[in-house]
Amino acid sequence: MTPYVEHANITVGNIDLTVEFIQTALPSFAIRHCGQGDGYRWCHIGTELSYLALQEVVERESVDRTPYRDSGINHIGLVTDDIDSVKARLLAAGYTENEMETSHPWRKRIYFWDPNRIEWEFIEYLSQDDSQRNDYSI
Repeated sequence: MTPYVEHANITVGNIDLTVEFIQTALPSFAIRHCGQGDGYRWCHIGTELSYLALQEVVERESVDRTPYRDSGINHIGLVTDDIDSVKARLLAAGYTENEMETSHPWRKRIYFWDPNRIEWEFIEYLSQDDSQRNDYSI
């Protein structure tokens, strides 16, 4: 068996907003189950094979974290077979794109912020050749 990531557990400010963002980008991601923990809500969203485990933060005034500088999640990458449709759906729904340079001959990438200020990367691979898909020299 080839190992793979089954799930990632992420604490978000508002589960409903994150679920709406994810399902706008990737409508095939389904809610597997939602529940209530000890003082917080949680939700699993994804496919039969893998999912995102979302946990709602216990309310407080602010989070003291700068992305890419402090410990924590910088972004989450999700693979799609139609990145242009993902981008169109997210822009039409009013989500903000991080317009960083992403050109590469073997993959298309876009980055968007969700309402909880979590950055999401969407990737469309343009090759089935692993050496090209995983080329970081460019």
